[in-house]
Amino acid sequence: MLATKGIAETITPEELAELPIRRYAGPVHLVTSHRELESAAADLHRETVVGFDTETPPIFRKGQAAHLPTLVQMATGRAVYLFPLRHVPDTALLRATLENPRLIKAGLALAHDLKELRRVFEFQEHGALDLGVVAHRIGLKKTGLRNLAGIFLRYRVPKGPRTSNWGRYPLTPQQILYAATDAWVCRELYLRFDRLGLLAAA
Repeated sequence: MLATKGIAETITPEELAELPIRRYAGPVHLVTSHRELESAAADLHRETVVGFDTETPPIFRKGQAAHLPTLVQMATGRAVYLFPLRHVPDTALLRATLENPRLIKAGLALAHDLKELRRVFEFQEHGALDLGVVAHRIGLKKTGLRNLAGIFLRYRVPKGPRTSNWGRYPLTPQQILYAATDAWVCRELYLRFDRLGLLAAA
């Protein structure tokens, strides 16, 4: 399927290393007040698809219990919104967004992310689309964010502080940029999949 569109099904580490690095360069909003929630809601309601991701503090010691997610990221066509879950005054907007069937939430490993997020607050998701599942169904073996970005977007997403302490607040500038970039790339991948006619495999 991809060969007919001029796209390789794999990318080697060497090929990936040769690609230009891209990071999100648009506005990023940390949502920690009712006013910021209202602003985020107004933007989200304009969309039909957002890039979606979560961050969870890593386990630093053997035998340590798994942590709960502490950050939700959503990317629109105009900005990325970061919701630090311990500092968001109300989860109603997050719940409404996750339950809105007309708003596609495009991400990777969504089944796990949403399962863990339900440990923080209750919701019944609709409109979730796992880009990794789509990629697997069209024949790709490696379906991580950085491999997909290399294959479909032709740029390299830096790994950054993935294993940093996402439970600490305020977030560092590096954490903010990493989190925003991942959500933005998910939206860009969805749009690319759509243009290539690949979403029928969803």
